[in-house]
Amino acid sequence: MTPIKLLIIASLIAFTAGCATHSAKVNFDKNTEIETINYKTFAWLTKGKIMAPAADINPVMKERVDKSIEQAFMAKGYQLVEDAENADFTISYTVGSRDKIKVNSYPATYNTGFGWGRGYYGGRGYYGTMSMGTETSVRQYIEGKLAIDIYDVKTHQPVWHGWATKRLTSDDKEAPSAALNAIVIKVVNQFR
Repeated sequence: MTPIKLLIIASLIAFTAGCATHSAKVNFDKNTEIETINYKTFAWLTKGKIMAPAADINPVMKERVDKSIEQAFMAKGYQLVEDAENADFTISYTVGSRDKIKVNSYPATYNTGFGWGRGYYGGRGYYGTMSMGTETSVRQYIEGKLAIDIYDVKTHQPVWHGWATKRLTSDDKEAPSAALNAIVIKVVNQFR
């Protein structure tokens, strides 16, 4: 393989890894005792739609989440009905965020490449003191979480729980609808 091809592949891997650090992590849990293949209609579990709203919830964002979840289920072919008793399944959701801190600590020579940087020999040349320090970086960020729950109307049992967590960026805060819709679609697409 030529050096140019290796450089291109390495660049693509680095770019992909960089993008993945800010993408949503999506997962789900399913009650395998309840069959969902014949579901056609859904309704909200409660009139408030959200399971347990925080005291400081942004009402504008709540409306966005409500609408985004409805649209995602309708896009999968389910029909929204008003009366929960006439639906095949009901939905509800929770949202939240929390402050997180990430601490990384590396040997001082780590950032300069394989031990050949400043400090490898104590910063005084080959015969200098052999003390190695560490470099520590601390990052504070906000992680958002969305969870969607589905309940079977006939049995009143929980059927499915899907969730996503994502490190919120300044872009997410400036254009929340785009990020929200993408995450809701990823979560709802896990439901089969």
